[in-house]
Amino acid sequence: MGMRLPFVQHPGLVHIAHTRGMMTSPARPAPGHPVLAWNGPDGPQSVRWRSESGTAPPRRVVAVDDTTPADTAYRLASEGTALVWQGDFQNARHLLIALARRVDRKPTKAKARARAKARGRAKAAADAAEALAAQPTPAEAFHRHRMAQAQRAHTLGMLLIPFEPGHVIPLRRAPDVAAACEEAYGPADEPYVASLRELLGLIGAHEWRRNGVEIPSMGERIHPHYGVFAPIRSEYVELVSMAPLPKGGVPLAFDIGTGTGVLAAVLARRGVERIVATDKDPRAIACARENLARLGLDRRVQVLDVDLFPPGRAPLIVCNPPWVPARPSSALEHAIYDPDSRMLRSFLAGLSAHLAPDGEGWLVLSDLAEHLGLRSRAELESMIEAGGLATVERIDTRPTHAKAGDPRDPLHAARSAEAVSLWRLKVR
Repeated sequence: MGMRLPFVQHPGLVHIAHTRGMMTSPARPAPGHPVLAWNGPDGPQSVRWRSESGTAPPRRVVAVDDTTPADTAYRLASEGTALVWQGDFQNARHLLIALARRVDRKPTKAKARARAKARGRAKAAADAAEALAAQPTPAEAFHRHRMAQAQRAHTLGMLLIPFEPGHVIPLRRAPDVAAACEEAYGPADEPYVASLRELLGLIGAHEWRRNGVEIPSMGERIHPHYGVFAPIRSEYVELVSMAPLPKGGVPLAFDIGTGTGVLAAVLARRGVERIVATDKDPRAIACARENLARLGLDRRVQVLDVDLFPPGRAPLIVCNPPWVPARPSSALEHAIYDPDSRMLRSFLAGLSAHLAPDGEGWLVLSDLAEHLGLRSRAELESMIEAGGLATVERIDTRPTHAKAGDPRDPLHAARSAEAVSLWRLKVR
């Protein structure tokens, strides 16, 4: 199936039919897949639409190339018009950078001073006082930040790249991205289009998977798969590597929501005889099994497709749930955002029924949600108490990632106060 996209200048846009299933045009994608469809000079055309974030196919599209001005591309993308790139691949990357600059640009200080002077000192002072009184709460700032992020991602996601079967990009100076795309999308036996921004994310994830993430407490590397949370926030791994194990040895431990398998591997390296690791995400299950096999731990760690707890009881149960009680905007955010703290609540509610006598549950959790006003410490302690649990000890550490010390970050006030804790819990 061809990709004969006509170059159409705005406002003569090509309107898109967002459909699923079979198309009426002679050249059509396989049934059941979202498609991008348009009326070209040779009649109706369609091509498969790929989006790991679950974004629906755009409803308007134009073809653009190296001659398209960045301002024109930005205006179209801001209006929700998809831009299918037909030029040099490296120039598409340059255009994406130019679009990002336009999305992120803010009025210069000089312009702001000029406007303030024009309004007059008295009015400027009144405006400043009003702005100070209207400062958003931390929760409001968080939700505004997420909305801004979503709008930014939507605009930048409008720049699309065509693919031929086998994940081949039919553009000048295009890299070989077949391996990266295969890991995320699976096989491709027909043409498709995808966001360049998403493609660059796939390439970055492929590099993470190939090179791995160094885990200092183990002296080993963990290789995250695409869509599986990478253990780059090393402080939570360090907490599990240093917390005192229950007395008398640990013949069995459960790792709830194992992800890459990193915490199960840390526990095995610490001498836990057998670990049962659980997850519901197929990518996480495959990732954990691959990492544990690479580390030679697959005989001691069993990875199960189970929602939270496996059958039985264990003297040690570890869980590092998503830290922020908010709704994920894509499948890739489920490791970060947990609506209404569902996983956290379920873990604490079911922990006592799965702990062996005198066993411990280790809850690894950031207090960022508290500083954002999304969940209070009292709410967390109430969940612990409602689960019939008591806190033996809380071990705290401070984040070391770059945003924690970046005053330009919109959430800097909350991030700078954040602590990551390991709660040692026992049945009351």
